[in-house]
Amino acid sequence: MVDHDVAAVGPLLESVSNALRGNPMADHLFILRLSGDFYTKARKTRMRFLRRLGANVESALSVHGIPYSLEQTWSRMYLRTPDPAAAEVASRVFGIQSVSEVVRRPWATLDDLVAQGVELFSDSVQGKSFAVRASRRGERERIGFDSTRVESALGRALLDAGAGRVNLSEPEVTAFVEIEPEAVHFFHDKVSGFGGLPVGVEGQAVSLLSGGFDSAVASWLMLKRGVQLDYVFCNMAGSAHRLGVLKVGKVIAERWSYGYRPILHEIDFEPLVKLVREKARPTNWQIVLKRFMLRAGALVAHRSRRLGLVTGDAMGQVSSQTLQNIAIISQAATALPILRPLLGFNKEEIIALAKRMGTHDLSAAMGEYCDLMPRRPATRALLKDVLRDEAAMDAEGLLDELVDARTIFDLRRIDPDAAGAPALETEGIPAGAALLDLRSANTYKAWHYPGALHLDFGQALDSYRSFARDRPYVLVCEVGLKSAHLAEKMQEAGFEAHHFRSGIKELMALAEREKLLVSSLLAPAVRD
Repeated sequence: MVDHDVAAVGPLLESVSNALRGNPMADHLFILRLSGDFYTKARKTRMRFLRRLGANVESALSVHGIPYSLEQTWSRMYLRTPDPAAAEVASRVFGIQSVSEVVRRPWATLDDLVAQGVELFSDSVQGKSFAVRASRRGERERIGFDSTRVESALGRALLDAGAGRVNLSEPEVTAFVEIEPEAVHFFHDKVSGFGGLPVGVEGQAVSLLSGGFDSAVASWLMLKRGVQLDYVFCNMAGSAHRLGVLKVGKVIAERWSYGYRPILHEIDFEPLVKLVREKARPTNWQIVLKRFMLRAGALVAHRSRRLGLVTGDAMGQVSSQTLQNIAIISQAATALPILRPLLGFNKEEIIALAKRMGTHDLSAAMGEYCDLMPRRPATRALLKDVLRDEAAMDAEGLLDELVDARTIFDLRRIDPDAAGAPALETEGIPAGAALLDLRSANTYKAWHYPGALHLDFGQALDSYRSFARDRPYVLVCEVGLKSAHLAEKMQEAGFEAHHFRSGIKELMALAEREKLLVSSLLAPAVRD
């Protein structure tokens, strides 16, 4: 196994951590402000956090090829770089509260400071409402005047220079002034960061990643609180499932996981899914499956010496996430803490965070895969029934074998599109092809393409080898994941089989082009 620990490097207290790399012309100076968590920590802990934050900022800039020099102090960092994109990159390093591009000038007197402020701000406040926000830093007794005098003097001077009017509540332009004994920083904006703690300061854990909204957002929230994550992916749907999860994981790795190289452990769960279908009672399918997922994650965590297991459970969102069922599922992995940062979140809140972190569109495109969805899943399962189902499966040895055979991906290096997915997709229905609709019976009855045959997905997985081989097959499901899984299985068995990548919406669009459907006449629940 690869050791992902990153040495916490980066000097402190007014020292320059790196010479400018690659370009001697440092045109931009940024202030990186620390999150509020730093200010509640004891000196020793804070120094450890600062070292890790410095290492993570350097990692972020290096990953994106940005030359820089970084000056660390007890309460902030100063970043010099020729690349203005550094501000956006630095704002995504957890532990950074805000970023401002500043102009640093020496000063001698209040009049000198005001004159420089007028020089820098006068153009931007012409004819506009404005406010001056001044603050003092460092040895304030050496400055000789308070921030209120600066705001008053600079405000009057800007009005004399053509500014519109002072508006302290909702100014069109804000002129920020931060005064230190030997230098002053002038700036307009504070780009909000995401705060939190530097990744790595709270130890290491494993997160179950499915590619959907919840698991990705749960992982992001734990990264934000300083937990360094690797990932476990229980693959139930072949190469299409892998491709979607790798794309989501790569976004998390490249945009949010600085200071280490996150890896993903892919475990082939298809044999376990098959056993669940055969041996467990349908009402308990989801409970049993998730208990095995927890066990798989716990095995990986134990073997890689990780301290916890992260899941995307949100209380009451689906049948397996009732309090009763969460309690039963949790008993499958009692040797380490199970971290559930989304328990109190609504789905709308989760989706909003997915948009902020950049995984929304990828998760929306792949949806949540589950072929184990009975008509009446248990919402208050009984532990004795679940244990009886698991005893009938006798799958602990199988799980160990599957974890031993897992595939490991470096999420920063991997190209998801080169991960070996077969050519499964189609945009049309060839002449003579059989169109199989794998959605539920109710959604099939609400609308289906003329001539499409309905087939339960579980039945299709069990019986596809007996299908006639004298015709091509086109498959469709809700979002394209189940249909991709079956198409891949059929291709491996020698069938000519393809699927609609985006699921039923793509097939509806084809039907509209062929004048077989007027979507505006459908009920919204069917159309959307």
